[in-house]
Amino acid sequence: MTRAEAAFRRLVLLCLTPLIVGCNSSFSPHYYWQAASGQFELWRLARPVGQVGADPATPQTLRERLALAVEIRDWASREMALPDNGSYRRYADLGRPYVVWNVFAADPLSVQPAQSCFPIAGCVSYRGFFSEADARAYAEARRADGLDVHVGGVPAYSTLGWFDDPLLNTFMHYPEIELVRLIVHELSHQIVYVRDDTEFNESFASAVEEEGVRRWLMRPGKDALRAGFERNQRIRADFAALVLKYRDALDAVYRSSSSDAAKRQEKARLIAALGDEYAAMRERDWGGFRGYDRWFAQDINNATLASIGLYSAAKPAFTRLIDASPDLPAVWTTLRELAALPRDERRARLDLPPAKEPIR
Repeated sequence: MTRAEAAFRRLVLLCLTPLIVGCNSSFSPHYYWQAASGQFELWRLARPVGQVGADPATPQTLRERLALAVEIRDWASREMALPDNGSYRRYADLGRPYVVWNVFAADPLSVQPAQSCFPIAGCVSYRGFFSEADARAYAEARRADGLDVHVGGVPAYSTLGWFDDPLLNTFMHYPEIELVRLIVHELSHQIVYVRDDTEFNESFASAVEEEGVRRWLMRPGKDALRAGFERNQRIRADFAALVLKYRDALDAVYRSSSSDAAKRQEKARLIAALGDEYAAMRERDWGGFRGYDRWFAQDINNATLASIGLYSAAKPAFTRLIDASPDLPAVWTTLRELAALPRDERRARLDLPPAKEPIR
């Protein structure tokens, strides 16, 4: 039995155990099968990085990118105390632009994302599919239920240390800084993961990735990259703040005593205002940078806004925690202790407002 086959059997057993009992009843056997099959296909295609590099058919550009990825991956464990294991030491070309597509859904009058519950991982604020067609079919079904939906392609995800995650063609073309971001982000999920709290998990990983980039850019020969990073970081922060501003404004509207009709009218006005403010910010503050035009060209709704908030809303709290101690292993210990606390106590310790209940 090959390593991939053994891992596949393990995955199928996880999906078929009584752990499934009590999870979202809308999951069909087909959903679990596509998840297991998709993961197995990823493992089947993965080869050791050294083997790929030695293959005469491998383009030189890919060899160089793999060498950079391995350098980043080794550095992340050595300098940031991130897990040193088999993750990102193999490479797979999936022949598609994304590894999975995540579907976010929200009530038309709520910015709280609907949750999907799984064995092991608990409840998360999206549902992932290895097939874009499956993702869009599910999104259409949720839209037919009257929900706002958003489908987003994802270049990488973490199996939380249960399995070794490979490097993928879906992100190997990324610029150096973005490759650092991604590898550090995904490895950080193996440090701490809180069931039923997507905002904690993603905001934490987003804060760690930024710290990782800053530390990477302190290395010799990175001066040119550093200047571009600071500019891009300001733009990323401006974008996140803008989206959160309108998400919070909509949340206040939805929680008001206004009629549903009035709420829908104000929703349309605020979403239009978001687009107008973005256009003004792009020209006024970013020198015409149009990197977020594609995001604003899609259907902006509660699910779209929620997908950004999960990665950004709690990030400042984790950044403060990291900035307060240069000793990252000590920070990881503190975070594991926080992860063991009840959600409200955990948020209070991080100086975050009480969590709003998501829809199921």
